[in-house]
Amino acid sequence: MAWRLRSLAAAAAIVVGTSLAQGQTTLKVVMHSDVKIVDPIWTTAYIVRNHGYMIYDTLFAMDEAGAIKPQMVESFTESPDKLVYKFTLRDGLTWHDGKPVTSADCIASITRWSAKDPVGQKLMTFVETITADDAKSFTVKLKSPTGLLIFGLGKPSSNVPFMMPERVAKTDPNTQISEFIGSGPFVLKQDEWKPGDKIVYTKFKDYKPRSEPASGLAGGKVAKIDRIEWLAVSDQQQAVNALLAGEIDMIEQPAFDLIPLVQSDSNIKLWNYNPLGLQYTMRFNHTLPPFDNPKVRQAVTYALNQKDFLEATVGNPDYYNACKAMFVCGTQLASEKGMEGLLESNFKKSQELLKEAGYDGKPIVLLHSTDLQSLTNLGPVAKQLLEKGGFKVDMQSSDWQTVVSRRVRKDPVDKGGWNLMQTSWVSADILNPVMAGFFNASCDKAAFGWPCDAQMEKLRDDFAREPDPAKQKAIAEAVQMRWREVVTHVHLGQYNVPIAARKTLSGILTAPAPVFWNVEKK
Repeated sequence: MAWRLRSLAAAAAIVVGTSLAQGQTTLKVVMHSDVKIVDPIWTTAYIVRNHGYMIYDTLFAMDEAGAIKPQMVESFTESPDKLVYKFTLRDGLTWHDGKPVTSADCIASITRWSAKDPVGQKLMTFVETITADDAKSFTVKLKSPTGLLIFGLGKPSSNVPFMMPERVAKTDPNTQISEFIGSGPFVLKQDEWKPGDKIVYTKFKDYKPRSEPASGLAGGKVAKIDRIEWLAVSDQQQAVNALLAGEIDMIEQPAFDLIPLVQSDSNIKLWNYNPLGLQYTMRFNHTLPPFDNPKVRQAVTYALNQKDFLEATVGNPDYYNACKAMFVCGTQLASEKGMEGLLESNFKKSQELLKEAGYDGKPIVLLHSTDLQSLTNLGPVAKQLLEKGGFKVDMQSSDWQTVVSRRVRKDPVDKGGWNLMQTSWVSADILNPVMAGFFNASCDKAAFGWPCDAQMEKLRDDFAREPDPAKQKAIAEAVQMRWREVVTHVHLGQYNVPIAARKTLSGILTAPAPVFWNVEKK
C-alpha cells in the first residue's frame, strides 16, 4: 500500500508540474469501480453510465427538481392531439472529431437505446415513425398519446439515451461499440486509458454549453477542469489515505466504516449529491432451474430480510433504510401493499415452498462481486440466509466487471451461466413500474434475468398510458401485488452514500449520477 501511495504522490507531482507549466487544472478521482466496459447502452453498470456522462450528451435532461428540460434540443412542438412531436437541435453541436451532430445521428441513437432500455422499449410500442426533417430537426409520430416520450429522452440513469454518431449508433445493441466519439463536455483520452490503472478525460474545447445555470443533469455543462483522471484503487483504506494526504481530490463512494476518518479532517467535505440514494437488489435468472419456478422465487422473498444486508454493507443506520416499498420510500409511489409477511426471514415458510416446488437441492450459483465495496458483503449474507431457507448455494467470487460480463449470459451454470446476482439501483432509475428495469417482464427483451409475464407487461402498459397520479399509484400497487406472485427480483433496502472531496473543490451538483461539469478546483 505504501508503495502505491508513493506512486500516486510521484505521479501527482509530475502532473502538477505539467499542469502548472501549461496553466491547466487536473482532477484525480477514485470512482466506485474500474472502467473496463465503455458502452453505456450495452450495460446498465453505473460506472459505464458515469463514463457516458463524461463524453456524451442527451437530447433532454433532468434538473435538480426532477423536471425534464431540453439539453441538445433547442425547441420542440407538440400537436394538439399529442401524437406529433417536432424537435430542433441547438446550433453549434459537434462531435469530438469535429463533425456536426445531425438528426440522423439522434434517430440512430434513440433506436439503439430503445432496444435495450425498459423505458425505451415501452416507448417504442407507442411510436409509429421517427423521421429526419432536415439535418437539424426530426419528427416523432405516435400511435397513441403517452408521457414517456419526453421523459424517456431525458431519462437520468441507466440506460441513459446518450447521443452517438450514426455510424456508431448503428452497432447492434447487443454488441459493444468500438468507437468512443461523443459530443459532451469531455473527451476520452483513449491512448491513456489503461484498465486496472486509470481512465483519462480532457476538456472538449469546442463544446457549447446551454446558457442556463447547471441544475442536476440539465442546464449549462461548463467544464471548469482541463483534465480528469479516474484512478483504479480498489483498496478503500488506500484511497482514503490518498485523499487525506492530498494526493487525490475525490472519492465517489467512500467505505462507510471509513467515513468517520474522513469527517475528522477539516480539509474534507462530504457531499450528499444524490438525496434519494440507492436500493440494493437481488436478481434471478428466470431461464434456468430452479428459478424458472415462481414458487422457488417466492421462497427467496421469505428467506431474506433487508436489515441483515444493510447492516453488513452500510452498518450506520444514518445511511440506510429498511423499506419494503418497491418504488422507493419517500416518493410519490411508495407503498408496502402486497409486502405483508415478506422479507422477514421466515425460514420455515421458505423451506415449505421449496418442498412444494420440488427443489432438488442442486446448488444455485450466486455471483459475488469482491472489489466493489458497496456490494462485497451482500453475497455472504445472501448465502447464509438462503441456506437457512433451504437452498444450497455455490457463491462464485470475482471482480465486478466480470460479474457485469457474466450476468448477460444465458448459458447453463456449468458453462459459465448463473442463477442469482446482486446489484444496486440508483433511486432515480426505479421510481415507477416503467422506469424500474427489473420489472420489465418481456422475456428475451427484458434486462438480464429475462422474466416473462404478460400480466406484468399489461400493468406496465397501463401505467404508461395513465396521466392521473392517483390512478398511477393504484397501478403501481397492482404491480407490487403481481410481483408477489411472479417475483422478478427482490429489493434489499435503501441506502445513501456521499461523495468525499477536498474543500479545494466546489460546484458538485445534486443529481442521480456524479457529473464533473460545473466542478471547480482552487
